[in-house]
Amino acid sequence: MADDDIPGVLTAVGPRLRALRRDRGATLAELSETTGISLSTLSRLESGKRKPTLELLLPLAKAHGVQLDELVGAPATGDPRIHSRPFTRHGQTFVPLTRHLGGLHAYKQIIPAGQRAAGRPEQATHEGYDWLYVLSGRLRLALGEHDLVLTAGEAAEFDTRIPHGFANAGEQPVEFITLFGAQGERMHVRARPTGA
Repeated sequence: MADDDIPGVLTAVGPRLRALRRDRGATLAELSETTGISLSTLSRLESGKRKPTLELLLPLAKAHGVQLDELVGAPATGDPRIHSRPFTRHGQTFVPLTRHLGGLHAYKQIIPAGQRAAGRPEQATHEGYDWLYVLSGRLRLALGEHDLVLTAGEAAEFDTRIPHGFANAGEQPVEFITLFGAQGERMHVRARPTGA
């Protein structure tokens, strides 16, 4: 980055911070409580009246679960692809789609055709919130007392403290995407854009 680019980068930090906070549905008061940064300092940062410093940006990056360079709009460096290594757990293949740096974790999961459950899938509970979308096949979701079969194009979301388990419900492998928030983060889906 050239020295003459620095003022422009610093000017863009405030609007980027405001947009990030609003996208996450947080108030300045909530962010102040989380980061320990005063309400007035956060307001001045977002409006561009306060120069961003490393001491202010580090706790904000942590609170939002993003990399510091995302806050300052640093140019991309190197290879942007995520080189994940698939792993197998309980006969299912998991392909990580995100780096585990906080916030939501995304996986593509594959349950082979031969892994159809004779009875209900074994259920487990843990902290967090899960959102899933079926890409292909038929997914059996045992959720508490409910027994559901989801097909391609269907989605479900649930609190993972509810007993839940997955199994293949068809003759072909089932592939689905899961977005999991370990701290209970939920998906925010917008049906239509709002006016500025």
